[in-house]
Amino acid sequence: MTDDARLGKLEEKIGKVPKIFRDLKESNPELYNSVMGLDQMVWADGVLTRKEKKLIAIAIAAAMRDAHSVRAQIAGAPHLGVSLAEIEEALRVTFLLAGMPAYVHGRAAAEEYYKK
Repeated sequence: MTDDARLGKLEEKIGKVPKIFRDLKESNPELYNSVMGLDQMVWADGVLTRKEKKLIAIAIAAAMRDAHSVRAQIAGAPHLGVSLAEIEEALRVTFLLAGMPAYVHGRAAAEEYYKK
């Protein structure tokens, strides 16, 4: 698979390609190849579908209160058929385990993206 195709698949999964990946491709091709290989392995359908993994990723990003990560994960969610209702349910689990601020953080990002 070409580098452009790999970056295209990454964009499909997470909504956009972080600049760090493009920079890494040029500055450290060996590390880039390793990271992209791991990314492909982790996101491949297995016992969990890519859609289920996306909901986990959104919940984790919200729990960490990582604004960039939660928005990037939510941006890729529609490509996998993830609905706002599914994100809401995943964020309820985040609320139970990480508290109200994590839930609000994720919910605000999801509403912002899905209301466009």
